[in-house]
Amino acid sequence: MGSFGKWIGGGLGWAVGGPIGALVGFALGSMFDGSVTAGTAQLPGHTAEGDFKMSLLVLVACIMKADGRVDKAELAVVKKFLVANFGEEGALDALQILKKLLDQPIDETEVAMQIGQNLNYSSKLELLHLLFNIAYADGEVVASELNTIQRIAQIFRIDRLDFESIKAPYMKHVDTNWAYKSLEIEPSATNEEIKKAYRKMAMKYHPDKVNDLGEEVKKSATEKFRSINEAYESLKKQRGIN
Repeated sequence: MGSFGKWIGGGLGWAVGGPIGALVGFALGSMFDGSVTAGTAQLPGHTAEGDFKMSLLVLVACIMKADGRVDKAELAVVKKFLVANFGEEGALDALQILKKLLDQPIDETEVAMQIGQNLNYSSKLELLHLLFNIAYADGEVVASELNTIQRIAQIFRIDRLDFESIKAPYMKHVDTNWAYKSLEIEPSATNEEIKKAYRKMAMKYHPDKVNDLGEEVKKSATEKFRSINEAYESLKKQRGIN
């Protein structure tokens, strides 16, 4: 398996089958000339750290293909993101796999359905958070990328307010109500409703919710947790809440 094990962590579970299994098998088969899961496969239906990471790479490939072309600038942005979130060694492995995925046709609906059926809700929220991180890593809002993430969220059956909450921090420069959307409330909310919403959201996005996906994913989940705090602090300042 070589250094590939660094990327998938504790192995693969349900991602060895279905459309993702076919994509990953092709990508890794061409790189490692052997069984993709030899010595690392876990029970079908079990979500392993590797399942989440492979799901991320497949969906990143979908987003990068969204505008019909993949350029070096996009790959550079993704590499920077991967290094920041998963370390240098893991990022290099992931980038190799991603390049192979980009060479294949991917049915966005099929892979999103497989992921949606196997990941729990908290893990799906974190996956969307990471996709937004990548889509906006270059500071540019691209409609094709946003539309792809929105379609994925719909297949995941993500609640509309949850989707808007994840998107809101990336829209600060164009949406004056971003902090309210982050906390899933209306600008007409009372101060007490804001406090209550903050406590609810802090529980929903607590990093411990994705404990089983490994320290690297938990670290990235902490960023979303911080954005909830940032939204709350922004509203406290606006309204003079103690």
